[in-house]
Amino acid sequence: MPQLDTSAWSITILSMVLALFIMFQLKVSKYKYPEIPEPKPLSSPKKPMPWEEKWTKVCSPLLLPQQ
Repeated sequence: MPQLDTSAWSITILSMVLALFIMFQLKVSKYKYPEIPEPKPLSSPKKPMPWEEKWTKVCSPLLLPQQ
C-alpha cells in the first residue's frame, strides 16, 4: 500500500494561512472607524407606556355601608 506524500502539506498550510491573513487585513482596512468616538448617554429617554398615553377613568370601589 503506497504511503501518502505529506511533504507539500506544510507549504500548502502556510500559504493558506498567509492568504487568509492578507484577506482579513484587506477586509478590515476598508472599514471606516469614527474619528471622534462619542459616549452614549447613560440614561435613555423615558418612553411612555401605552397605558400612559391614553386617558382612563379611575373608578373607586363601591363603599361599603358603615356599621
